[in-house]
Amino acid sequence: MNQEPVLELIGVDTYYGSIQALYDINIVVHDGELICLLGGNASGKSTTLKTILGVCKIKRGELKLRGERVDGKPTKYIISKGVAIVPENRRIFPRLTVLENLEMGAFLRTDKEEIKEDIEKMLALFPALKERLNNPGITLSGGEQQMLAMARALLSNPGVLLMDEPSMGLAPILVDQQFELIQDVNRRGTTIFVVEQNANMALSIADRGYVLQTGAIVLADTAQNLLNNAMMQKAYLGGE
Repeated sequence: MNQEPVLELIGVDTYYGSIQALYDINIVVHDGELICLLGGNASGKSTTLKTILGVCKIKRGELKLRGERVDGKPTKYIISKGVAIVPENRRIFPRLTVLENLEMGAFLRTDKEEIKEDIEKMLALFPALKERLNNPGITLSGGEQQMLAMARALLSNPGVLLMDEPSMGLAPILVDQQFELIQDVNRRGTTIFVVEQNANMALSIADRGYVLQTGAIVLADTAQNLLNNAMMQKAYLGGE
């Protein structure tokens, strides 16, 4: 693990106009980690992702990628520095084929031969996509679209992969498969920061976790400690 974090938010306050949405957010993600950000509806999870991507502007604090301050930089610049996202509800290009969707993931890259090799690696990692390579994205099932969205993001060779609610809209059996895939991708070396409401599933595969309530981090610990935390069990894990 490198000493320099891949991603770091330091004392971040984010606003929508005059309304404060995030309060003094401190998050650190190191190379190779799988980190989850948990919280209920309107807790600030999506705002945190938008802040990392530069969509929501930071009023106070710092956003760093491998030690470089990028708060105030445009989204395109932040993405060029190795940030990729698998958005909520997949958001693939529905009328493009699976192959065309994958190629879109590498639009900032110029290494054509390596792109071809990486597409083959993605098809090996997600074999269901190989069977539907020339099919429009809209014809894929929800689980397959999630695979396509993840493969597309991975084709940018990200330093950190952001995932927004990967379990949303998926049947329970597909949720299990989805989190197994996320864990597999992480084990292959991709650093992942996943935002998720399903605390049990996220903590079952994560190294560490942060918990948001009304825009502020109220808990931060190892995934195992959070699973054993009485407050977590009562509020998020279905305990008494």
